[in-house]
Amino acid sequence: MKKRILIVDDEPNIVVPLEFLMKQNNYDVQTAGTGEKALDLISSWKPDLILLDIMLPGIDGYEVCQKIRQEKKFNTIKIVFLSAMARSIDIAKGMGLAADDYITKPFATDFVMSKIKALLANNS
Repeated sequence: MKKRILIVDDEPNIVVPLEFLMKQNNYDVQTAGTGEKALDLISSWKPDLILLDIMLPGIDGYEVCQKIRQEKKFNTIKIVFLSAMARSIDIAKGMGLAADDYITKPFATDFVMSKIKALLANNS
């Protein structure tokens, strides 16, 4: 069965190439432009990994991560923050919420793919 990846970002210039890249690498992909939509999809679709922006309309990525980590049934979901917030304090906050990784924008797509493959390999 294909691994499922949820891309949560409100910027089409980030979402479109990532979605294309994930599909090219044989992943099942869904996208969400808000934290609220992401939480709905997580409950109904149960992704294996989430690429999560922090600055989202409505509830932000930190809160989305916190809500996911509060639910035992979601504890196998890998969470990777993808954010332009590159200060060490932002990264520490994200990792403190039990994210699996934190990648700063701009990023190289091959770097993102290598992180995803490694995290999902550890999850099989």
